[in-house]
Amino acid sequence: MKYRNLGKCGAKVSVISLGSWLTIGGTVDNKKSGNLIKLGYDKGINFFDTADVYNYGMAEITLGKSLKDFRRQDLFIASKCFGKMSDEPNDKGLSRKHIFESVHKSLKNLKTDYIDLYQCHRYDPDTTLEETCRAFNTMIEQGKILYWGVSEWSKDEIKNALEICEKYNLHKPVSNQPQYSLFSRDIESNGVQDICREHGIGLVVWSPLAQGVLTGKYNKKKIENDSRLKDKKNNTFVKNFVNDENLNKVGELIKLSEKTGISVSNLALAWCLRDETVSSAITSATKESQLKENIKASETELTEEILTEIEKIFKSAK
Repeated sequence: MKYRNLGKCGAKVSVISLGSWLTIGGTVDNKKSGNLIKLGYDKGINFFDTADVYNYGMAEITLGKSLKDFRRQDLFIASKCFGKMSDEPNDKGLSRKHIFESVHKSLKNLKTDYIDLYQCHRYDPDTTLEETCRAFNTMIEQGKILYWGVSEWSKDEIKNALEICEKYNLHKPVSNQPQYSLFSRDIESNGVQDICREHGIGLVVWSPLAQGVLTGKYNKKKIENDSRLKDKKNNTFVKNFVNDENLNKVGELIKLSEKTGISVSNLALAWCLRDETVSSAITSATKESQLKENIKASETELTEEILTEIEKIFKSAK
């Protein structure tokens, strides 16, 4: 496993991280979840990402139970808050109150004394940015979280947060979690990647395999019954990637895989990691074989020739 600094902060994270959206504490039962987490840890993953809203706390609880037997200093645990957790008016958003209560609940769920990285799951237009920045600064000063970051924030939202933190001498966000894959490249053109690179904010990218489409497991002829696409409850996002144009591109990527001897998923993950601004790529798995394959990408180096071939295939992706 290779490790990179999370942005310009001193902490190092595994370039392949294990997420828990839809899987851990959800579609994957507790025993299998525990086995996947242990496998990831044994293979060098130290970065585990979750959120309070994932299965309404069950992802955090399951992750906490599975990580309790490992040395805390060897782990980098990340969670998030923002999402609506109940019908109570204050049980959502990025107010000081909700951040305070969310952090304490996450600490309890994860069975830990501190959380390495706590992230704003989305931007909150109903709360002043200064209040949000000050709340995260307080959590850091109290030792309940070590760093804070954002997820799916725009260039201007990140810029404004940095300016507020600079003005009031507050701890600045160290990471941003955007969607990024060969099919989702908006951050390259909307300024998000540029501002993160300029200010040393680490990119922790989610869905680098486009919900599994970039593994090559989906094709026009057959869709496996145990795939996410067949799961009507959890296939909302994956359906966005499954169309003839995308599947044709994956078909070309499969040909490149056969030519190079590098698996389709490793080509896609290593492509994301080609940029040092990307501190880690969040992967998920329902099977140990999937996780083992994803982890191999940490050691995969793509030549300029291979990168050029990939760009030819996906040049129209946005």
